[in-house]
Amino acid sequence: MQQILFFFIRNKNFLLFCALFTLSLALTINSHSYHKNKFVNSANFLSGGLYSAKSNVTDYFDLDDENKKLVEENIRLREQLEIFKWNATDLKIDSSSIVAKYTFVPARVINNSYSKTNNLLTLNKGARQNLKIDMGVISSKGIVGIINKVSNNYATVQSILNTNSEINAKLKNSDHFGSLVWDMEKPNVVQLIEIPRLTPIAVGDTIITGGRSTIFPEGIAIGTIKDFELSRDESSFKLNVDLFNDMTNLGQVYVIENKEKEEIKALELNPDDAE
Repeated sequence: MQQILFFFIRNKNFLLFCALFTLSLALTINSHSYHKNKFVNSANFLSGGLYSAKSNVTDYFDLDDENKKLVEENIRLREQLEIFKWNATDLKIDSSSIVAKYTFVPARVINNSYSKTNNLLTLNKGARQNLKIDMGVISSKGIVGIINKVSNNYATVQSILNTNSEINAKLKNSDHFGSLVWDMEKPNVVQLIEIPRLTPIAVGDTIITGGRSTIFPEGIAIGTIKDFELSRDESSFKLNVDLFNDMTNLGQVYVIENKEKEEIKALELNPDDAE
C-alpha cells in the first residue's frame, strides 16, 4: 500500500496532466459534432476489426457445421426448383425477361449477442456493399433480424431476440397472421401474438414470414409451434415458436434487398394521389 502511495506522489504531475487531457478530450468530442462523428467512426472501425479477427479464428473451427448448412440449403433449393419445373411444365416463360423483386447479399456474422434484453449482431459488410437500414437478414435456416445501423464496412442487426423486434409472420397452413415478438425467456423460442381465436392451430405447425412488409418476402422459415394459450381477453392466441435457427450459433447470412421497396413506401405515404 505504501509503495502505491509513493508511486502516486512521485508521478502526481504526470497523472494530473493525463486526467486533465482526458477531460479536455471528452469535452471537445461532446461539444463538436464533427469530432464526435470522427470518434464514433474510429471506434466502430476498431471494434469491427477486432470482431473480424475473432471471427476469422472461430469460423475456422466451424467450417464443418457451415458446410452442412450449405448442403441442406442446396437440397431445399433443388426441391423448390423441381416443384417449380413440375408446376410450370405447360407454361411458356422466357426466363431472361423475369426481373427478381428481391436480391441477396452474402455476409458473415462477426459478433452476436443473445442473452441480453436488446440483442444485436454485427456483419462484416456495410454501405460499400449497398447494405442499408431496414434490410432483412436471414440464414439458411430462417430469419435472423433487421439491419438498424450501417457504416462503410460493417452493419449491426436488430436480432429477433430483441424486445424492440416486431415482425409480421403467419401460419403456413392457414394464412392467419400476427406479430412475432420475444419475451426474453429463451434464445430458441419466440412468440407469435394476435392470432385470431378462430384460427385452427396444432402443435408442430410451421410459422413463416407473412410478406405484409417491404422487409421480408413471404414464406421465409421461422419455426414450429411449441405450445399456445389464449390471451387475457380471450380474443386471440399467443403461440410459443421453436426457432429453426440456432440464434446462439450464426455464421453465414444473407441480407435481403427489396428492389420495389421505395416505390411501395412512396405510394403508401401518398395514398390520396393514387388513381
